[in-house]
Amino acid sequence: MATSDFESDFEKEILVVGGAGYIGSHVCKALARKGYRPITIDSLVCGHRESVRWGPLYVGSMSDAGLLEKIFNSHKISAVMHFAAFCYVGESVTDPGKYYRNNVAETLALLEEMVRAQVKRFIFSSSCATYGEPLEIPMTEEHPQAPINPYGRSKRMVEEILSDFRDPYGIESVCLRYFNAAGADPEGEIGEDHRPETHLIPLILQTALGKREAISVFGDDYPTADRTAIRDYIHVNDLAQAHLLALEQLLSGRGGGRYNLGNGQGHSVMEVIETARRVTKEKIPAKIEPRREGDPAVLIGSSGLAMTELGWRPQMADIHKIIETAWEWHRNHPEGYGT
Repeated sequence: MATSDFESDFEKEILVVGGAGYIGSHVCKALARKGYRPITIDSLVCGHRESVRWGPLYVGSMSDAGLLEKIFNSHKISAVMHFAAFCYVGESVTDPGKYYRNNVAETLALLEEMVRAQVKRFIFSSSCATYGEPLEIPMTEEHPQAPINPYGRSKRMVEEILSDFRDPYGIESVCLRYFNAAGADPEGEIGEDHRPETHLIPLILQTALGKREAISVFGDDYPTADRTAIRDYIHVNDLAQAHLLALEQLLSGRGGGRYNLGNGQGHSVMEVIETARRVTKEKIPAKIEPRREGDPAVLIGSSGLAMTELGWRPQMADIHKIIETAWEWHRNHPEGYGT
């Protein structure tokens, strides 16, 4: 376990499963800013030890009953936040067992330990992938959930498990369905470092840094203004703030819910590339590739319910600002946390 500068008598400690990852680490920083003590458990398969700076780190799996028992016995855990899912859509198709084992079976093991420890508040990092192909734009929480890949199905399964755990075990949960998380900590302490990287904005910025010859644009024949796919990008700090609001809702006893988190506006692939060119002042070559199977033309979410019930308002919705914060991180950490 890593050492921490925090005292051990915090009244509100939050177990952050996957707190060494991209979104989890930003949430840990936001929690600490609000006076909570984040307790991170992370296998470090995808996370980075260097990103855990605001509380102790336990290295291990969420299915390790002994480790979880130690954590629940050693800390006053008020709630659990879950960010520990595998999230590569393509890999979930070629190796579905890996996704159902980690994303579903291990989450079930975590929930069973919570039942034993009488910890009854759970915030789940879900995904718009639970909806599948969009039937309407923007997508609301009323949109049918018909995921088209094992990753999306694994997220939906956990949402269903959480619904089933509410009445018999008293576990109240909030599920937050992200659209495209992007950007980095504006103070530059933490950022996005996936290996392999599959997200558009960091791939563009790696190209700007000369680490890639060109950025691939998958499809230029979509029915959109510039013929490239449109996505809803949400700054990681805005996601973190939504988690704080969800936590406060649960701690106040107001019950759980299921909420979309997006900006409600879309940006095409070429628009994102052009914005990155302006931010970085680099040419950023682009290469047109064939469409990827299953990629819809437009994915935009409606976050009206989160705004109404959680009081959430994105503060960094501008795509220029999102890319600017990401560029600051990548420029100063060209090798990620290995820099």
